[in-house]
Amino acid sequence: MDSGVVAAPGAFNALVARAVAAAGFDAAYVSGGAISVAAGVPDVGILTLDHFAKVVREVSWGSGLPVIADADTGFGEEEMVRRTVMEYNHAGGAGLHLEDQVFPKRCGHLDGKSLISTDQACSKIAWAHKASMDCSNGSFIICARTDAKGVEGIGAAIERAHAYVRAGATMIFPEGLSSEEEFKEFAASMDVLGDKKPYMLANMTEFGKTPMISLERFGELGYDFVIYPVSTLRIAMGAIERGLADLKENGTMEGQLDSMQSRDELYKLVGYTPGTAWEF
Repeated sequence: MDSGVVAAPGAFNALVARAVAAAGFDAAYVSGGAISVAAGVPDVGILTLDHFAKVVREVSWGSGLPVIADADTGFGEEEMVRRTVMEYNHAGGAGLHLEDQVFPKRCGHLDGKSLISTDQACSKIAWAHKASMDCSNGSFIICARTDAKGVEGIGAAIERAHAYVRAGATMIFPEGLSSEEEFKEFAASMDVLGDKKPYMLANMTEFGKTPMISLERFGELGYDFVIYPVSTLRIAMGAIERGLADLKENGTMEGQLDSMQSRDELYKLVGYTPGTAWEF
């Protein structure tokens, strides 16, 4: 991030993670929303820490890249936040983000969210920071996500972000921003923190409140890390639904062959040559 803005496509399993690395990206992201819907449940905090940590491990191993992972609201209060940092670090993650919603949480681009108090959020971040110091000497990134813009306005969201940095966050994730002007204002507001100025994360999700903004433009607006959390899953599921509809109508997948990953392409992605011992 110190060399320029980093794009982190979402990966919801190890095979997608391999594809992210093979495409030449420098980081990957694990989305709680993608993990949840891939398990057939909505993104409302139903799945366990163990489930999330397993995916973090698969994506970290599969990609070989730095992985920032969604930790929702930390799977509980301060003690669980500490355990989450430890588990994600042990799984190979490079960092996580915690949000300031009440449980059960909502997708960041939906209305009707509710927030915990700033003091409570700061306490959880402080525990996360201490856990990072204990397990990684502070190299494991603690990113604080705030959903306050859609609840209390951008001014309140900025105030919360400042408090979260003072509590120990080294990256800030302002969720639900709806214009380039808001992204620019939010990033610029961190300048007053001086040598504690955090890295900035932007969420470039589709079909939400944020307009489509290029990676280069995010860099110009003051952002260091841009996630594309559910993009790969949406691409995959769009293709799957079209293919299944074709099979149902025509009784064959012949019309889908040109859009499929071939056997040879799959073997290349997983580094497998038939008849040769596979090593990783």
